[in-house]
Amino acid sequence: MGLSSLASLLALASRFRDVGRGPGSSAGEHIDWLTIRDQKQAVLDDVERIRTHPLIPKSIPIYGFIYDVQSGKLIEVEGSGHRQSGLKKFLWG
Repeated sequence: MGLSSLASLLALASRFRDVGRGPGSSAGEHIDWLTIRDQKQAVLDDVERIRTHPLIPKSIPIYGFIYDVQSGKLIEVEGSGHRQSGLKKFLWG
């Protein structure tokens, strides 16, 4: 079903309903959501993995950020900045 208009979206939405007791469904209880326990460490691990990849030149600055959904801001993870230049120097010379 293609969603080409608001009417088609509303028709699709009307087919969904809550089948569980209470607010929501129990359908997701058995899903391994693969949540990240330590976001900062996960970013540091990813940055290091990218920096040490043989196809990524050492001259490319790699940074790590966490998106704050409350403020809409990107927060640089301490220790994830480029080893040689730093983010501010890279962005503003």
